[in-house]
Amino acid sequence: MIPLSDRFPSRQPLVIWGIIGINLALFMGELNLELKGTLGEFLTTWGIVPSRIHAIATDAMSSNNPANWVALIILPLGSIFLSLFLHSSFSQILGNMLFLWVFGKSLEEILGHGRFLIFYIISGLLTGVGQALIDPTLTNPLVGSNGAITAILGAYLLSFPKAKIESILPLVIIFIPIEIPAFFYLSWWFVQQIFYGVGRLEIAVTINQFSLAYWTHGLGLLIGATLIPLMVKRKPATAIY
Repeated sequence: MIPLSDRFPSRQPLVIWGIIGINLALFMGELNLELKGTLGEFLTTWGIVPSRIHAIATDAMSSNNPANWVALIILPLGSIFLSLFLHSSFSQILGNMLFLWVFGKSLEEILGHGRFLIFYIISGLLTGVGQALIDPTLTNPLVGSNGAITAILGAYLLSFPKAKIESILPLVIIFIPIEIPAFFYLSWWFVQQIFYGVGRLEIAVTINQFSLAYWTHGLGLLIGATLIPLMVKRKPATAIY
């Protein structure tokens, strides 16, 4: 099932275009690093590595050295922020950007450009922190905007619970246009995570290993549902908050 659009009118989703552009530009950079054989090192450095974040936090709390606290603030947050715009496979970036476009543009309309950007970044950061906390022994890096996208889904379903999504059903070489309730894509989102290894970049380290930390991006649903009533600028009549 491939979502295409909802029926709600929206102005130019400038922030979404910007986010998609940044993600695609960085992914092109990743492809270049892959050709040079340095992509694994780059993703290990700038991806979310829970064990490394845990080690930095332990050093900071067990030492009176201010430099350790500066490192705790800068290094983990830097990697969590940048990992939000990095992806490990063609299927992951295409899936995330498609869901961002379909479900995000109506949220950008009711939040406004600035608030939507803040919503997106806060959701991604909080999900990343959750991933680091829930599996502190994981040594493999995690990358992708999965957490921010699930937050968008959570906020969308509370704002437009009865929305229908124009979709296409691919059957071999036939594409059938259908309308599907938005709620369906809540479960479909988690199903398609399994296929995000398709078109995986060739790197020596394992990225986005299917661990407890990886599936923690599902926390984005709760984060999005919590943030949207607090941040909404133009509350839809259909909203259930």
